[in-house]
Amino acid sequence: MTRTMQPNESGHADGALQHQPDPWTDLRAYTTARLALGRSGNSLPTEEVLRFGLAHAQARDAVHLPLDVEALERELVRLGCRTLRVQSAAADRQTYLLRPDLGRRLSPDSAQRFDGRQRCDLAIMIGDGLSALAVQRNAAPLVEQLLALAPPGWTIGPVVIATQARVALGDEVGESMGARFVAVLIGERPGLGSPDSLGVYLTAAPRVGRMDSERNCISNIRREGLDHLSAARRLWWLCGQAKRIG
Repeated sequence: MTRTMQPNESGHADGALQHQPDPWTDLRAYTTARLALGRSGNSLPTEEVLRFGLAHAQARDAVHLPLDVEALERELVRLGCRTLRVQSAAADRQTYLLRPDLGRRLSPDSAQRFDGRQRCDLAIMIGDGLSALAVQRNAAPLVEQLLALAPPGWTIGPVVIATQARVALGDEVGESMGARFVAVLIGERPGLGSPDSLGVYLTAAPRVGRMDSERNCISNIRREGLDHLSAARRLWWLCGQAKRIG
């Protein structure tokens, strides 16, 4: 027995689920947040379910995608930077994810690469963190702006490229370089819709054992967030204020 669906006054068959747009839809033009998704019956529209699945997959991929160190190094050399490659004590990605403590210290081989002659006012460490995609897209453009805006008299050491890196790895790097400040440019934990967000963590007088509360953070550096020029200006302002007040 076949049931025939009769059209109702709106022209749609009775019993069919229709996508009801959310009245807040216009707000989506101002944010990438997941709002005004609409509904189909008691559920989300199929399109929004698929969008969520894509965003979740992109976030997972960002965590596991390896950093293309050679490509990043070429970009930095083009900017006139000297570079130094290091790795944390986490030997691979799986270890890095399971043992955050190992990502905060240099491997023995990497620790030997600092000879004490790289003393500088600002050390820059680029770490893959939890999103190599963020680093690949944003690190070199941010370094370019930092170099262009560097205040007179400030010396910048070789740019350190660190793999399997956590934020606190910059403490050991900065201490080994005798730096007054260390700026760690690192891939942030991916969010749904923001798998390429770069963060910068600034620490004065870096040394092993510094706490996270002793750092300043500039977050959400990416095309849809804080632009590279604004981030560079903010970082140099923080450096200047920290130097002024000691």
